[in-house]
Parts: sequence; structure tokens; C-alpha cells
Amino acid sequence: MQSEDPILICGFALGVLEGPSIPAPRYTARMTDRALTILKETFGHGAFRGAQRAIIDTLVAGRDCIVLMPTGGGKSLCYQVPSLLREGVGIVVSPLIALMQDQVVALRELGVRAACLNSTLSPAEQRAVYTALANGALDLLYVAPERILQDDTLERLTQIRVALIAIDEAHCVSQWGHDFRADYLGLHRLRERFPGVPWIALTATADARTREEIAARLELDAPQWFISSFDRPNIRYTVEVKSDPRRQLRRFLDDFRGQAGIVYCMSRAKVEETAAWLVDEGYTALPYHAGLTAELREAHQSRFQREDGVIVVATIAFGMGIDKPDVRFVAHLDLPKSIEAYYQETGRAGRDGEPAQAWMIYGLQDVVRLRQMVDESPADEQRKRLERHKLDALLGWCEMTECRRRALLAYFGDALEAPCGNCDNCLHPPLTWDATEAARQLLSCVYRTGQRFGAAHVVDVLLGKATEKVRQYRHDTLSTFGLGAERSVEQWRSVIRQCVVRGLLRADVERYGALTLTEASRPLLRGETTLWLREDPAAAVRRAKRATPAASAPSSLLWEALRACRKRLADEHGVPPYVIFHDATLVAMAAARPSSADDLLSLPGVGQAKLARYGDAFLQVLREAG
Repeated sequence: MQSEDPILICGFALGVLEGPSIPAPRYTARMTDRALTILKETFGHGAFRGAQRAIIDTLVAGRDCIVLMPTGGGKSLCYQVPSLLREGVGIVVSPLIALMQDQVVALRELGVRAACLNSTLSPAEQRAVYTALANGALDLLYVAPERILQDDTLERLTQIRVALIAIDEAHCVSQWGHDFRADYLGLHRLRERFPGVPWIALTATADARTREEIAARLELDAPQWFISSFDRPNIRYTVEVKSDPRRQLRRFLDDFRGQAGIVYCMSRAKVEETAAWLVDEGYTALPYHAGLTAELREAHQSRFQREDGVIVVATIAFGMGIDKPDVRFVAHLDLPKSIEAYYQETGRAGRDGEPAQAWMIYGLQDVVRLRQMVDESPADEQRKRLERHKLDALLGWCEMTECRRRALLAYFGDALEAPCGNCDNCLHPPLTWDATEAARQLLSCVYRTGQRFGAAHVVDVLLGKATEKVRQYRHDTLSTFGLGAERSVEQWRSVIRQCVVRGLLRADVERYGALTLTEASRPLLRGETTLWLREDPAAAVRRAKRATPAASAPSSLLWEALRACRKRLADEHGVPPYVIFHDATLVAMAAARPSSADDLLSLPGVGQAKLARYGDAFLQVLREAG
């Protein structure tokens, strides 16, 4: 690895290079003896985590591998370190422009020569990147999938030595995954252009079927599989029944004043309304969705990354590739489409390993709306069946009464031996009740009203409310009129929601959510089976304890001084504060109070490049603090 080269700042026109093909060099596992030195001196870490070292050894030896590792588990190091060990340039294919830019900025702060090629670069900036490639002045190049498959890009890349090819967000290649990208389907063509170059495919979310498709579609050569645990033990999972969304969100956010977080909503309109309401409530909240201009989206994303305590209210258009480590919560005001989507979105919380929360509310309307979206999508019937299956799996997870983390991990083929003790069901075990008779009353009422009406009307009939609509259809004369008067509206809506989730009822989206019986309801109506349902809590307040870096630091004054120093340096360098140092590094500084460069270098997250750039500034703060 050579020193940082300013050629990436500006460049000159570069023609297509000509020359003989470059033979692939031979490597042995002994070369990886340098890996730990690079990890410490460049990245500031004292030891590899989990399977990182084995993955690096595999790539350095020239073998393909597939890596499944949770968000925050250190996937990037798995290809960054071997790119510095092997001769040539590491090519990283990623669909996420934001992540490309963040990682390039962070790597260059570490002294690694990195660049990216995507649609945001001007012609002059693209020429600068190509010039750097031709001059051997790059260690890592991040490329969008549609760009790397262009003939011009391929022609230029074949004139240089490629150290490895990394396919990030590899689940995007699977048509059965939750985030399929058509541009990924052509990546196997790189095999022909770069024979003998090892590949690494990385993802945080892939079930067994998706994993198999990743290996097949990328045409990996007998890949070594590295499947880490999907568990994120620092994240607390909580699911509540949607009753009063704003009141519920306000109560949840009371514990997160001044903390960064993401609130997901299904529609653009709801994003705008929720962001405006949070601002009125005294939070720094910004909307983010595809309907905003590119400039405004970029500005809001930049503020989220560079400022403390910013909440982004977003559709799923936000979050992929955001490398902000100190997101303390992810809240869902509407259901996502699948467990994979939920896991990926909640994985944006607590990347620093500190306590974080994943909080979600949902109700019957979420179920109806998402099933309608699946039914009305232009996908073929096979794809629709898959989407319905994924949605049903998520709904079942929402309604379960056992440990949520065990079920979440089991979905991905991972096992947790004991309940986690850090989800709502473990902390507040839900009650269940024998709902057999209530469900029969409900199913009978749906049948007798003609399977033509939505939940509100059916509940009115069960409660014996002689509304204008009830009288119009003479439903006050039915045997089920008033049959369920002993239960509340909320209780009946809970029974309806859970019966829909369990497949006993179907909300007909083509008839405005009209409830209809399914074949699965017959055994219950005939008295051949019983039904136990979850008892929805009566808006119990559940506040979770959390630790913040400020509370962990031995001196709040010193902590604030270190943060101020980091913010000043970040502004000077034009990068987010966490690119200078993560909160964990500042906490370690405040606790250890290093007095020399050598002492500072011993802290986690401090490497040679950052020591040279920022060491004196932080040591000065520590000296002034006494």
C-alpha cells in the first residue's frame, strides 16, 4: 500500500489502454501473516473478530467464498484487508452509492487509496479515477453493478491487475430474495474477463434458498461458506398493536431525546406528516423518500450522518448503505414486507455494539394493505406466492408469544439455545386466552352478514350497535347481533386481526377489506379444534434501559470536549464525525486518558494514519482536561 495520491481530486483524459493480458500471481497462506499488522496499523483494531481471519486467508489463497454476517459484524474488512495484501486493485461491486461514498471517504482517512465509479461523478472525476487505475495508484475501487458491466469500464479494468472481486449486498442477485436488482444478473460475465481472480459475495440477509441462488448466479468456483450468527444481541425487539400511532411513538421516543434514529413509514405522505409532527414535538426530524429532489435527499442524509440527535423519517428508500454507527433506534410505524426486510432495516441500529432498540407497531390495516400490494403487483403468480409466504411469516412473528430473537434467528437457519431476555416477550411475557368461542362467534357473524363487510361493521353487529348501516341491511335481526356484547371494540379487533394472520379469515382487498371465511376456518366452526390467542396488553408503558456513551464516560465535561474536538476536525475534513473516531474510541480516551502518542495508539480504533492526522488535537484536549 502506497501513500495517499492526490490524483483522485482531479484528473486528465485517459484513452483505452492497450497491452498484453496480465497473468494471475500465485499466493500462499503465509502472506496473511501481514494481515494483523494491517488491521492494527491501518484500521486501528487489535484483533480479528469471528471468521474474519479465516475469510481473509481464503481470499489471499485465491479461493472464492460466500460470507453471511450481520450488519455491524465487520464484513467490509473481509475484502478490504486482502485487497491490501494481494497485488492489484480490489474491485467492490455495490448497488449503494451512499455506502460507496462513505467507505471511500473513511478509507482515505485511514490512508488507503480508494475511489468509486458511479453516476454521481462528473466526467472529470471519472477520468481522474481511470488515471489513478492506470498509474497503479489505487488499492480499492467501488463500482456500481450497471457501471462495471459497461464495455468501456470492462476494457479499462482488464488492463490492470485485479486483486479480488467483492460482491456486496449479494442477496440482490437472487430473484427470490427481498431486494432483487436486475443489474446483478449479469455479474457472472466478470468471470470471463478476470480468470483466476478470487470472488467474495457478502450479505447480511439471506435464507437457504437465497444463498444457493447467490452461488449459482455468480458462478462461484467451489466457494467456501462462512455463515456467522445472525444474532444482534444489543438490539431489543419490541412489537405493539397499533392503537394511537403518534401517542405510541411519542412514548417510545421519550427515552431517546438527543439520540439518532430512523422512523419508517409505508407512504411518502405519512413520512412528511410524521416528520413535521416530530419537529413540532421538539425533535430534529427530517423526511426522506424518493419523491424528494436528489439535492434534498442528499442534504438530509448528510445532516443525519454529520449531526448528533437527528431523526430521519423515511420510506425504505433510506438506510441501505448508511454506515452511521450510533443509530440508537429504528422504529416502524407500518409493517415492512418480510422478515428479511425487517431484519435489514432494524440492523441499521446499534452498529457500534451499544444498546439499541427495534420498535414496531402494526394493525389489521397494515395486513390488508400489504396483501393488497402483493395481489396487485405485476409479478407472476409464483413470485406473488413467495411474497405472500414471506408476509405471512412476518405476521406470525409479530403475533408470537415466545422469544422473538429465537424465532428471528431460526428463520435464517440460526439457533439460540435459550430465550434472549432482551425482547418484549421475554421481558414482559404475554398472556394467552382460550378464544375458541369468541372466534366461532366472529366467524359465524362474518358468514351471516354475507361475507361482504369489513371489520368495523362486523364488530358493530357483534356488539349489538344498531347503526344506520346495520339497520339498512337488517343485521339487527341476525342471531349474531349483540352476541359478543361482553367484549370491547379493541378485543374484537384483536380477534379479527389474529384470525386473519392465522388464515381463518381473509380480508378481500378487491372489496374494500370485506372479511371472508377460508377453508381453514371449517374445523373451528365444526368444534373440531380449539384456538388460543395472544391477549393484547392495554397500552402498557414499557420503557427500556439504555446506555449512552456520555453516561459511560468517566467525565461528562471531558466527553463533551472530546466530542467537540471530533466535530471540529470532521467539519475541517468534510466527513461525518464517526469517520474521525467512533464513540467507543472517545469513551476509551476519556477512561484511559492517554498522555502520549504510543498510549493513544493502544486504544481501539486508532491506527497510524489517524494518529498522525488527529493524535495531537485529541492529546491537547486530554492535557487541558488535566
